[in-house]
Amino acid sequence: MAKVTKDMTISEVLRKDVDNGIATILRRAGMNCVGCPSAASETLEQASTGHGMDINVLLDEINLFLETAQA
Repeated sequence: MAKVTKDMTISEVLRKDVDNGIATILRRAGMNCVGCPSAASETLEQASTGHGMDINVLLDEINLFLETAQA
């Protein structure tokens, strides 16, 4: 399984989405990056920093979701 990394752009992360689960995680965290024009160039780490979030917590949640969704 390919994991999401902090260096991936928001657009790349959303391309891995399953049933809008990642989009829901981002929205729940206050990151409305799903429709943001910056999603094409801003990395997940940049977005999480801009929103005052811990990137590692966010990555863990997204990757855990992907593991369970693909199981």
